[in-house]
Amino acid sequence: MADAHAPEPPKPLISAVQRLLKPLVRVLIAKGVGLPRLIELLKEIYVGVAEEEFPANGKKQTDSRISVLTGVHRKDVKRLRNIKNSDDPAPPRTIGLGPMVVARWVSSSATTDANGQPLPLPRQAESPGAPSFDALVASVSKDIRPRALLDEWVRLGVARLDAQGRVVLHRAAFVPEKGFDEKAFYLGRNIHDHLAAAGQNLLGTGNPLLERSVHYTGLSPESAKAVAEAAERLGMQSLLAVNRLALELAARDQGKSEASQRVNFGLYFYEAPSTLNGNHGDHSAK
Repeated sequence: MADAHAPEPPKPLISAVQRLLKPLVRVLIAKGVGLPRLIELLKEIYVGVAEEEFPANGKKQTDSRISVLTGVHRKDVKRLRNIKNSDDPAPPRTIGLGPMVVARWVSSSATTDANGQPLPLPRQAESPGAPSFDALVASVSKDIRPRALLDEWVRLGVARLDAQGRVVLHRAAFVPEKGFDEKAFYLGRNIHDHLAAAGQNLLGTGNPLLERSVHYTGLSPESAKAVAEAAERLGMQSLLAVNRLALELAARDQGKSEASQRVNFGLYFYEAPSTLNGNHGDHSAK
């Protein structure tokens, strides 16, 4: 068990953890995941992190040491050390291929307009060499039928067919409007990466990572809407620019033995009633 005489953890950290857990617990309760299941998950994660990231300075990692580090009972530690869970689970089938297709769609001058926005694409090429949805999918993978991918995209709200039968991309990024499995996958990956970046910065390990936000209170609903619209417009410009650069570099790095890194650059926007009284609240960029 944990040392009863261990120093109290920093109060600002505990306050931060309480706050960040609230939206997660809201989702868990809504989906029927009770406290006992969460506690079992936390035990698994505590044991895994202690074993992998807190080595015993050249000595063999023991159940007793992990128990002391984590507060998890030694019997549970012994049981849980045999459980191997992947930090990067396989994405749903549509997500495995979808982002790559979208990335090519929004990065090519043949499939975007003068402002870099994705053009509607006919299902099949209207003339030899002309852009089409089927050709776009085939350029990424020939192992899946374009019609099957399109049906999934329509189901997820990623794309639609217009009156002319062309495929219209709803957003210049792969963001499913529907599909619980797909949205759950992005919840795990994106929040993991955001929290990992913030955690690295908080602990001071490694180089500081990009983790910035602009936050304001005391806005009217109309002003909040204007900020939301600007954030989406300007944010998408950033995403498109980073996507084009990453696609070019990925093509350049293909086949290199050292090409083993992954990156994730994201955006979020949140709006809620302010808990501060009056209009003189928190106005800052961080």
